[in-house]
Amino acid sequence: MKSVKIRLSTIEDVKQFVNAATLADFDVNLVSGRYIIDAKSIMGIFSLDLSKEIDLRAYCDDDTKLAAFFKQIEKFIV
Repeated sequence: MKSVKIRLSTIEDVKQFVNAATLADFDVNLVSGRYIIDAKSIMGIFSLDLSKEIDLRAYCDDDTKLAAFFKQIEKFIV
């Protein structure tokens, strides 16, 4: 598992992030307080407080796949 903090400031950011997460063939979760949301769920993401940073947790043992995913979402990483 790899964990980073992200920020999704606009609706367009959320759409781009979900598109990238959907392409990942491993589990990606967003953690905000006591809530854990599937990062591939646009409705779930909108249920979070997007004014704050969100913890992203990617569960993958393949470093190449992880690096490619984090390259896609690098503009959201804080």
